[in-house]
Parts: sequence; structure tokens; C-alpha cells
Amino acid sequence: MEPSKARAIVEKALVQGNGILRLKPAWVARDFLPPGYRLGLKEEEYDVGERGYICERWLASVTKADNRIGPPDEGLSYLALDSGEQLTLKEAVEVAGAEIMGTEYARTHKGLGRLAKIYDFAARIPYHIHQRKEDVAPLGRNPKEEAYYFPEGLDMGPHPETFFGVHPHIVEQKKMDLLLPHLVEWKDDLILRYSRAYLLVPGEGFHLPSGVLHAPGTAVTIELQEDSDVFAMLQAKVAGKIISKDLLFKDVPPDKRAQLGERAVLEQIDWETSGDPYFYENRHTAPILIQETQQEGGEEYWIYYNTTKFSGKKLVVKPGKSFISVDKGVYNILVWQGEGRYDGHPIKARDFDQDELLITYAKATTPIKVENTGREDLVIIKFFGPDINLDVPMIPRYPPGSAA
Repeated sequence: MEPSKARAIVEKALVQGNGILRLKPAWVARDFLPPGYRLGLKEEEYDVGERGYICERWLASVTKADNRIGPPDEGLSYLALDSGEQLTLKEAVEVAGAEIMGTEYARTHKGLGRLAKIYDFAARIPYHIHQRKEDVAPLGRNPKEEAYYFPEGLDMGPHPETFFGVHPHIVEQKKMDLLLPHLVEWKDDLILRYSRAYLLVPGEGFHLPSGVLHAPGTAVTIELQEDSDVFAMLQAKVAGKIISKDLLFKDVPPDKRAQLGERAVLEQIDWETSGDPYFYENRHTAPILIQETQQEGGEEYWIYYNTTKFSGKKLVVKPGKSFISVDKGVYNILVWQGEGRYDGHPIKARDFDQDELLITYAKATTPIKVENTGREDLVIIKFFGPDINLDVPMIPRYPPGSAA
């Protein structure tokens, strides 16, 4: 679409929505794991043939899913336009960045710079990393720091625990090569013996820097991360089958693979954080009440924090009450529970036509009335990109006085 036409479409939508854009769901398939069937689709809609199964929903996404097979726009969110025209949020930001993100933010940031998603698997995700900036910059890709929130009220699946990092002694004694035979032989899942599992608790989460080993459990997870889909899978056998070894090398520069083979992936790991003996104390994120915004009608909690690369809040509005929301920059929302109105826009959880909005800078930074018109708490997740909430809480380093 011509930029001038796309810009005209965005400007019209912003006028009609009074600074708020309604979005369509972006469904993403994965071919290496079975789905958990908890995303709200009809059962027959999960199976998408050779692409695998729908296991993820990406939210206000400007990121293309990096799958072996899939449509060219997989992962990209589309604006829900009354005219029926097709325009991705990525295109909208490219042609009207200042109008969506604010003039100053658009001047210093190329885009929204974050990706929010819901993922839902029936088996544990393989042990893997998301590479750091220095490792994927040669490929023209972004790193992927991420954070998780495990929503309440859902079945946690058969494996409600996540493996994080490695046993501390492996790093302390520099025995990192213990993992190498599992990468070379590529035959089982016993590489997990070198990691530690942590129980996933509904209503809580974790913050994970890029380069850290992890194998997420089967809880439905609402994730917020950097704008990227890079990874290296280190676990060969998943859900009873051997996955393609191509997934180990997916984001390894060809020259590094030729020179080092499987060892190239070991060199991409953040061993210091992976071997932190106090990983839980330094990475676990329980909700933090935001006292400054408490109101009679509701309250907000930090649920994504410990970084300025992204941040996020949970807003809870009581039945029959309202909440006045004011924030520091552009964000998108997912209506997780209940129904109501967001600055007059009807919203409803589990209704794919009414559960996802993007709030532009101009609207976000002025008072917005959020109304709960239902009989249960209205629960909304807010997702922010980099450098918007610079006052976001940071987890005090444990033990006190240790280096970050």
C-alpha cells in the first residue's frame, strides 16, 4: 500500500477512535509442540496442517514470526477498521509514528520496540536461549529479553514448572562443556538434568535476560519481550519426538557455525545469569501494588518490571466502578477478564473483536475513564515498550552487595 494512502487510513482511524486503535488477533503456529487448547479458539481451528498448531496469540505486534513455514504476515497485528481495509500495525507505525508514539518518542525510537503474546502449549517448551545483542546483530536481528505473567483461573497443564539456568556448580567449576554432548548427539531430553525447575504460581511471573537457558512449563503465559523471535533450541527430544536440529542453529551466524559447530551455541549463553545460585531471588516477579494510582474503583500492579526495555501493569476495576487511567506513553491492552468500556470503547474478555486496543501517546497521557459494566472484576493487562516507564521497580540484588 502506498504510504500516503496508509497514512490517510491511520489518521481517519485515530479520529474515529479518539486516539485509540482497535486490533485484530494475530495467531501464530508452532510445529514442534502440541497446543494446550486454552486460547479460546474452536478445537478444529488449532490445526493448521504442515504449519503445526496455533499455540500463540501475538498482541499489538509489529514483529514477523520467524517460522519455517507460514504466511508472509504471520505474527503481524492488523487494525480492525470499519472500512474493512487491511493495514498492519507495523505499517501504521511506519507511516504515522509520531501520531501513535508521540513526536519525541518517535524521534528516538524506530518503533514500538516490544512484543506481547499469549502462549499455550500442552508440553514443556524445549530448553533454549534467546540470543543477546552481540550474537544476533551480525544477522540483522534483535535480542530477546523477556518476562512472564501466569494468569489466574486456568488449568496449569501437566508440567506447571519451568527449568531456568544451570546448576551453579557448572559455572563455578567451569564445566559448561557438560552440555555439549547433548547438542552433538541430538537424541534425548537429558540435558535438563543440568537445570533447576521452579514452580509456576498463578498471578506471579519471572524476568529473564537474553542469553539465559530456560524450558518453560505448560502454564498459559502472557509474555512481554523485546521485539524479536530469535532462539536456539538445545533440547533434542520434546513431547516424545526428536525435533529438527535446525532449531539449534536457527540464529547462529553461518561463519560461527562453520568454525565452532555446536559449541557456537554454548558461546551465546549468558553463563553468569544462568548459573546464579540466587536466580529465584533475582528474577521472580510477584505483583507490586502501585500505591500512587490506587482509587476507590480499582488499582494497578506492576507485573512486568526489573528492566526499562519494556514494562507492564495489571489493572483491576471493581464491578460497577470506574478507574481513571493516566500513563506516560503509548501502550496496548489485553482485556483478560470481565467487560466494560475503555474511554467509551466497548471491551470484553474472550471476545476477539473487543479485547485488544492500542492507546496512542496523546490519549495515554490524558485521563482515560475505564468502566466495569459487568458482575466480576475487570482485569486488563497494559503493555509498554522501552524507555516509557523509567521509574519501573527494580528487584534489589540478592545477596545484598553482590554485583549485578
